[in-house]
Amino acid sequence: MASHGAAVVSRTLGMAAGWLLALVLAAGVVALGFWQSGRAVQKEQLLEAANRVLLEREAAPLQSASDIGRRGALDWAAGTGRFVEAPPVLLDNQQRGGRSGVRAYRLLDAGGPSWLLVELGWLPLPGDRTLPAIPRPEGELELAGLLAPPPSAGLRLGEPLGWRDGTVLMVRLELAALQEAVDHPIAPRVLRLDPALPLGFERDLELLPNTLPPDKHRGYALQWFGLATAVLLIALLLTVRALRRPRRKKT
Repeated sequence: MASHGAAVVSRTLGMAAGWLLALVLAAGVVALGFWQSGRAVQKEQLLEAANRVLLEREAAPLQSASDIGRRGALDWAAGTGRFVEAPPVLLDNQQRGGRSGVRAYRLLDAGGPSWLLVELGWLPLPGDRTLPAIPRPEGELELAGLLAPPPSAGLRLGEPLGWRDGTVLMVRLELAALQEAVDHPIAPRVLRLDPALPLGFERDLELLPNTLPPDKHRGYALQWFGLATAVLLIALLLTVRALRRPRRKKT
């Protein structure tokens, strides 16, 4: 009887430990599912806001890029400015049409307290990764475009920028690091230059060019929720089998 009781206690503790492990694993997987769902909602809201701004095109001044209170907002902006004598900026690992390349930027003085980083467009990189020349447009220019937060950085591994051939080459667009590199305040939003302007390179106003669209996030969320369900079902099946095992021994 004592040995039988000890076996029952051991089996009960084993099942409890198994359920605890299953619940912890399922909770972690469900959290990942909710994170993916949240990212889908965030990106949908971003795209809806962009569509409204691009439809209305009520132009704010370029200096509004320095407004800290709107650092996460989208605005159409227009005005005049001069590109400063600062190094060009290239954002590496940018895909377009299935090709790998860089996004080119220049710093603009629009009369505000901070310089404004202006996206001039996308350029391909050759196999030897020779960086393209990014000439500085001269004179006072009339510019317009979409003021937006810098593109999502993703995983922040290693230093965000380095210097190469007189160019700032960035793996992620961290404006604080760029500000330190050029030793001048930089506005917290970037000007996505109007593709209709005869300036710069191949470009558009797509806000999610190198990241997952909302539907992909929802698909991954469903996979995580499905995995959590599978973990709990397996735990339930193993528990039922464990409870039935002693009964078969008695018959």
